[in-house]
Amino acid sequence: QVRLVESGGGLVQPGGSLRLSCTASGRISSINTMGWYRQAPGKQRELVADITSGGSTNYADSVEGRFTVSRDNAKNMVYLQMNSLKPEDTAAYYCKTVARPRWSGTAYEYWGQGTQVTVSS
Repeated sequence: QVRLVESGGGLVQPGGSLRLSCTASGRISSINTMGWYRQAPGKQRELVADITSGGSTNYADSVEGRFTVSRDNAKNMVYLQMNSLKPEDTAAYYCKTVARPRWSGTAYEYWGQGTQVTVSS
């Protein structure tokens, strides 16, 4: 089983910063893409940013230039540095990875439980 655990959410004022972390653990053979999604109340879950094992990144237009996704392949971790936060960034943030467990020749999607980010004065 592959498990993802997020940390780093919280309450921050507009213009502030937060850094989210996500650790993948379990019997993992390889990890391809790791990334972050978010879901605000009443809205669909949306991609925030992701990063491949080779370091190629992809960002939602709404966070481009403010958020930075990075990863540590040796630790199976992915990070999201969020700067210049806005109230509209308020959401539950979920870590997702595409990983191949040791017992399988196929890669699967795995999701974390989510961490709440609230941007408010």
